[in-house]
Amino acid sequence: MNQVPNEAIRLLRDVDANMVPSGDEVKLVAGNLVRVTQALGGNYTILINGNMVQISAENADALGFEVLKISESDAPKGNLEHQIWDQLKTCYDPEIPINIVELGLIYGLDISDTDEGKNVNIKMTLTAPGCGMGGVISDEVERKVKGIEGIEDVLVELVWEPQWNRDMMSEAAQLELGMF
Repeated sequence: MNQVPNEAIRLLRDVDANMVPSGDEVKLVAGNLVRVTQALGGNYTILINGNMVQISAENADALGFEVLKISESDAPKGNLEHQIWDQLKTCYDPEIPINIVELGLIYGLDISDTDEGKNVNIKMTLTAPGCGMGGVISDEVERKVKGIEGIEDVLVELVWEPQWNRDMMSEAAQLELGMF
């Protein structure tokens, strides 16, 4: 996690963001005061005028932070399935400081061969069916998994059966959130 100040900071440039939890796209204007509440997986959840929004990793410079590039030493390692799971663990719900794997949001992962490379199908859910961030989170999953060498295509399918509940979270996630 990047170190982020706990004080208000000014946006350095106009930046696109997504409202949380609706997922609606908004443009934030340079000079606005914001407060970073979460900086996980490269994305930033911020408060602005009483609203929560998410700024993607690619736009970290708007907050005055360095846009981090994945170096060769940081690239996923191990077999392909392990690399995919490692990438999924870098995706976070913008309201909960636990990755989507530990939250129990990944229901299935299937890897198939094609002439061009590997196709990956991921079935995932959200903590609530009405969460508008589903598209934002699934796009991040697709982008991060597709960035793994040898992967040709990624399909992320949002599913609602079985309905997610807190028992699907890992013990570590439940401990982190004080649910034990």
